Parts: sequence; structure tokens; C-alpha cells
Amino acid sequence: MPAGRGRAWRGRARSRGSAHPSASRTVPWLYLAPALVVLGGLLLYPVYQLGLISVFRYTQAQVSGGEPTAFVGLDNYAEVFGDDRFWSVLLATVLFAAACVVSTLAVGCALAVLLTRVRAVPRTALMLAALGAWATPAVTGSTVWLFLFDPDFGPVNRLFGLGDHSWTYGRYSAFLLVLLEVVWCSFPFVMVTVYAGIRAVPSEVLEAAALDGASQWRIWRSVLVPMLRPILMVVTVQSVIWDFKIFTQIYVMTGGGGIAGQNLVLNVYAYQQAFASSQYGLGAAIGVVTLLVLLAVTLGYLRLLRRQGEEL
Repeated sequence: MPAGRGRAWRGRARSRGSAHPSASRTVPWLYLAPALVVLGGLLLYPVYQLGLISVFRYTQAQVSGGEPTAFVGLDNYAEVFGDDRFWSVLLATVLFAAACVVSTLAVGCALAVLLTRVRAVPRTALMLAALGAWATPAVTGSTVWLFLFDPDFGPVNRLFGLGDHSWTYGRYSAFLLVLLEVVWCSFPFVMVTVYAGIRAVPSEVLEAAALDGASQWRIWRSVLVPMLRPILMVVTVQSVIWDFKIFTQIYVMTGGGGIAGQNLVLNVYAYQQAFASSQYGLGAAIGVVTLLVLLAVTLGYLRLLRRQGEEL
């Protein structure tokens, strides 16, 4: 090959190689563009409307057109933050969501490990039962759990000899009952996801840890957890989002927030302000605060995981 032609060929190859990285970065975004447009329409526009309503005086009078809509700025937020009940509801929501997340992860991970140690028939039965619980609508599941713990006809009180004890009368017993239902309908997602991650771990790694004398708990803590960190991150973030914005279970099982609002969480509190009291601006402001709290918790958790990954 002549020298001039060889240099030209190498130049064209370098030009194609230099253009390739940018093209490779652009192509995935082109494939994702339709989904991003749909998600943007489904997520960004409602968030925009929520924020817009939160800065206006928007009551039933404005909905019916009796009075003009007035811009009030941050007055709705000032009223929300100045309400002592909001802070008590926020604290109850955080504690309840944290208990639900920890319980769901504990039950889901324990059953995922159990699935790796049982035979095919019981494993299949357990997975089908779990997926059945996961597929049950929240209203149906809440109604079933209310029947199970009913003080007059529920089998739980009869089985344990509790008489006519009402689980929804006390604040903590009502929260406990809702927590059990939330864990029951949420752990299958954690179980199936973590089980798939465990099955992807090379068996040689687990066998080597067992030969070194590691207990099952040590294998889980020192071997599986670091390798399953990305999966655990996903299920934890999903659980935080789901459990923090719980509405149906609380509303159905405690009759709209319990006696005198003792079992209120942020979503039910926002519903009461927006629809029961027709203070839509206040309800929207509470919704914006809930969104910001979720973003802060999620970003903080992701940052903590990244820092722990860098230290390992």
C-alpha cells in the first residue's frame, strides 16, 4: 500500500473512531426519548400543577367559580408549618414509614434466603402465595385484614383468646395492624428481587465462605450484602417511597385516620385538608412538602450508599 494512501486510510479510521464515542452516547438517549417524553408528561405536569395550586387560595368557592382565584405566595406553606398538628403528623409518618421499610426488608430478605434452601415444590408454593399477596389490591387486602382482626367475628381474637379487643381503637395497635398489612403486601417485591440477586451470586463464593467456617449470618452480612448492594439499594428506595406515601391502608383500616386523627399520616392529612375541608391550596402545599421530604430521604440514602461503596 502506498504511503500516502496508508496515511489517508489511517486518518479516516481515526476520524471514524473519534466520532464513534459521541454517537454511542447519543443512541441510548434516542431510544429512551419516547419513554422520557411520556414520563415527563405523566410526572412533571402533575407536579407543576401541584406546586401551582399550592401558591393560590383555592377553595370550594374558587372551584365553583364564585370567587376569583387569588395568588397568596407562600401563605399556604406558612399556615402548614405553623400548625402543630402538621409536625406531629410528619413525625408519625416518618416513624411509621421507617418501621414499615425495616420490617419489609427483614421479612423479604429472610424469605429470599429461605427460598434458596428449600426444594422446588415448597419454593414454588411460597412464591405463588407471596405473589398472590402482592397482586391483591390495597383496598381488598385492608378489608381482609380488618376482618381477620375484627373484635366480634375475627379469627385472630378467637384463636388467641383476646375476646372483643379492638385493634383499631388504640393508636399503636392500629398502627401495628396497618404495618402488618403493609408488610404482607410489600415483602414479595423484596423477596423475589433479592432471591434473583442471590441466585446470580457464584456458588463458588458461598462455598468458599462456608469452608472457611463462616456462619450463615456472617455469609449474609459479609458476602451477600456487599454483592447485593445495588439490588438492596433499589428495593430500599422503592420501599421508602411506597411506605412514606401510604394512603389506602390507613384510610380504610382506621376509618380515615383513626379516632380524633390519632393515626393520621401525611397523605391522609393532605386529603382531609384538600377534600374534606375544601382547602385545596393547603392540601397541595402538604403534597409539595411530602415530595420534598421523599426527595431528601432518597438522595441522602443514595449518597450514604455511594460513600459506603467508596470505603469498601
